[in-house]
Amino acid sequence: MENWKKVAVFGALGVGAFLFATRRRPAGLAVAAGGLALLASEYPEKFEEVWDNAPEYVNKGVQIWAALSRITEKLAEEAERRGTAAIHDIREGYGV
Repeated sequence: MENWKKVAVFGALGVGAFLFATRRRPAGLAVAAGGLALLASEYPEKFEEVWDNAPEYVNKGVQIWAALSRITEKLAEEAERRGTAAIHDIREGYGV
């Protein structure tokens, strides 16, 4: 890939991510899509492979998201339990 195309692709993806992060989502998605389209025009066989495997990627993403949700839920429960225990310990320490 030529240097100017690399700059255009990475620039578009960076600007798209910045716009998306600053709550200008439609503009961010449009700019990022332009960068991805340029990348796809350079490597069409790779994008076809990714497209063909997309259901597997989505399934793995859902599994990871579910695992992260369970971990977050357990951490929240543990934090609540420790917070309640700490309040109880403080009350006992001060005779409240």
